[in-house]
Amino acid sequence: MIETRGLRKSYRSRVGRETRTVDAVRGVDLKVAEGEIFGFLGPNGAGKTTTLRMLATLIEPDGGEAVIAGADLRKAPAEVRRRIGYVAQGGSTWDESTAREELVLHARMYGIGKADAQARTVRALEAFQLTEYADRKCKTYSGGQRRRVEIALGIIHEPKIVFLDEPTTGLDPQSRAYMWDEIRRLRAEGMTVFITTHYLDEADALCDRIAIMDHGEVVVEGTPADLKREISGDVLVVGLDPDAVEPANSLLADEPYVRKVESGGDSGLRLYVDEGATAIPWILRRVDGAGLKLRSIELQRPSLDDVFLTKTGRSLRES
Repeated sequence: MIETRGLRKSYRSRVGRETRTVDAVRGVDLKVAEGEIFGFLGPNGAGKTTTLRMLATLIEPDGGEAVIAGADLRKAPAEVRRRIGYVAQGGSTWDESTAREELVLHARMYGIGKADAQARTVRALEAFQLTEYADRKCKTYSGGQRRRVEIALGIIHEPKIVFLDEPTTGLDPQSRAYMWDEIRRLRAEGMTVFITTHYLDEADALCDRIAIMDHGEVVVEGTPADLKREISGDVLVVGLDPDAVEPANSLLADEPYVRKVESGGDSGLRLYVDEGATAIPWILRRVDGAGLKLRSIELQRPSLDDVFLTKTGRSLRES
């Protein structure tokens, strides 16, 4: 449903008296299959929002090629728009309008007849459990209710692909879990979903495949399970007193069973080891023998953040 080759975008930036070229996207290659939930991750400034806006025809690429739902992005952007839905992070509802008014208007703007637009609105309100709020002004909705209206707006014309930019940002845990169910429902109904998110647990739980972007390039792509499987071994989270963190880092970094040490700030360390169960007693003896105060030690499996750390040398959480 989406295939890009060498997609790129640059901006001119003025710093003092100098004008510089900033490469926001440096040749992105992506393939998104029909009917999958595809996650797009990366720290702020990585280029993921610029990539999303190019795919949604909101900004024009400087180079490269892309085919979206069978339409050429650069040669036929109007046709791409007919085949996609786009839900921005900032929201798209008017305070003084009702959900029903918004949905009918949006459908009509896509050239859908009045009777069909009203029928689609009724179905959308039922599907997103908004019927009881349908004739209240949007300014009276909760964050979760309003976000559901916005996603309904993005699919009222029944697109083949819907782009969701940070769809759960700012939602409470219950609303966030409900939104996950709605996204899964869209996929179950045959829609392809392209989602940007900075929540690692969301990408892990929700997405069939993901791509992680950094410095304008895709650094890794695959299923969450496959990407984590590439990182052999275990992760040990070691809790320490603040004054023991640096000595413990120096003490353990050169141990043969420790492949990498990442600082967790004042709270402790993350150790990447081959065998967690074997490494734990060795670590306990070394830390205790050095007279350092150990608060806790926890064995974890690698996460998507560990994938990012392995590929880029820094933590996606910190970025």
